[in-house]
Amino acid sequence: MAQLILLFTSVIAGILMCRIFYNASKMITPWYFKGYYKLSRTEQVEWSNRVISTAHAILVSVVSLYLLYFSDIFYDNVQDGPVTLRKTLFSTFILGVSTGYFLSDLGMIIWFYPSLGGIEYVMHHLLSMTAIALSLFSGHGQIYIYLVLLSESTTPSINLRWYLDTAGLKNSKVYVINGVAMFFGWLAARIFLFIYFFIHMYLHYDEVKLIFPAGFYFLFVAPPILALMNILWFVRIAKGMMKTLSKRAKL
Repeated sequence: MAQLILLFTSVIAGILMCRIFYNASKMITPWYFKGYYKLSRTEQVEWSNRVISTAHAILVSVVSLYLLYFSDIFYDNVQDGPVTLRKTLFSTFILGVSTGYFLSDLGMIIWFYPSLGGIEYVMHHLLSMTAIALSLFSGHGQIYIYLVLLSESTTPSINLRWYLDTAGLKNSKVYVINGVAMFFGWLAARIFLFIYFFIHMYLHYDEVKLIFPAGFYFLFVAPPILALMNILWFVRIAKGMMKTLSKRAKL
């Protein structure tokens, strides 16, 4: 019963977090961006939507970094039992919050489709939400969920790129610097990190096999698809960065 209350509360907290940041964005943005009311209705919605995704990304990136590298919950210590079955109330609660975010964001993407993203965004959110939900309700594989959530650390720079473009600052130095930072951030958090992810699975395969069947097989579906999507997006980011840098060099 206590577990169900924790799960329900955490998911609702995630949904409420989205609503609070969405409303706060609509009220605060006009104070620092005078051109906000000149944006179309769709652009205003996307502006607030990206505030939500930035808030979620910062939250899960900080928590993932703490749990994976500063906390001892996922250390390779045999005495603590299989690393794939470890969890805490805190790690479970944050997964619930993240589930609430993906539910809310997916709902907005579908409602305003395709303004907030095409089919690739729907697929990304469905895969991510399903993986998190499986881990949330089973308590298994949390280490791999947090490794993937750490890749959300690239989201703020992606959103900043959109904000600068929408605000008419595409030719600014900040835009160029952010583009370069986005390239290297994506390389580290969505390419190298996924390589580490698969290596870790290989080295800990005996513990991976202890994950309940649905979660075990989903590990061989969602991460490879997300990795492929990351590679395709990385190619686009690299091309965009080179195009921007070449333009700047001609000025």
